[in-house]
Amino acid sequence: MPPKARHIPLRSCLACGQKQPQRQMVRLVRALPGAAEIDLKGKKSGRGAYLCLQRECWHKGLKKGGLERALRTQISSENKESLMTQYTEQLAAAGKEAT
Repeated sequence: MPPKARHIPLRSCLACGQKQPQRQMVRLVRALPGAAEIDLKGKKSGRGAYLCLQRECWHKGLKKGGLERALRTQISSENKESLMTQYTEQLAAAGKEAT
């Protein structure tokens, strides 16, 4: 009998709606009321949402209010700018950005 195939969890990007394996997505988690942070390990507790590694999805998710709806909180503009800066520094520098 062949070995059983391993289950790979899929997650949807909150900006484009495309489903991808969880490990290929970036999780954002609600930290405090009015704040969100990137969860690179995917282990932080709290309400989370996923974004693709594509720059367009990050712009759309942060600018159009999709992240706020998904996390069910208002996010300050400073926090949104901080998230975008973290994305460009950490993820793009690590070579994970998909073009």
